[in-house]
Amino acid sequence: MHRLSPAALGALLRVPRGRAPFSSSSSSSSSSSAPPQPAIAAKEPFPVELKAGKTYAWCSCGHSKRQPFCDGSHKKAAPGMSSLRFTPQEDGPAWLCGCKRTQNPPYCDGTHNGEEVQGAPLPPQP
Repeated sequence: MHRLSPAALGALLRVPRGRAPFSSSSSSSSSSSAPPQPAIAAKEPFPVELKAGKTYAWCSCGHSKRQPFCDGSHKKAAPGMSSLRFTPQEDGPAWLCGCKRTQNPPYCDGTHNGEEVQGAPLPPQP
């Protein structure tokens, strides 16, 4: 499995060091340079079957219509964010994060069980 260090994840999400990569606050800040926050796409992980050696693009912004994978929605909905590309080393099932708050992206770490995620509204479905 490919795991990113906290520094690499921070760079991926363009989050300043020492600051939490995600926030539950939906209030707007007076600073226009605040990084975009991911939307909670689901309050549970997505079960998927992965193929060894195949590169996948996990949606980190929460706006993709192809959850848990990226469809490029971040370009308009969250321009400061990008997908996380990963290549599993083994075939098999995996649980990919749906709340976009995991500390082990793209894999679920159980963060969705917390009140921050369970108490948050989901974005409207098209």
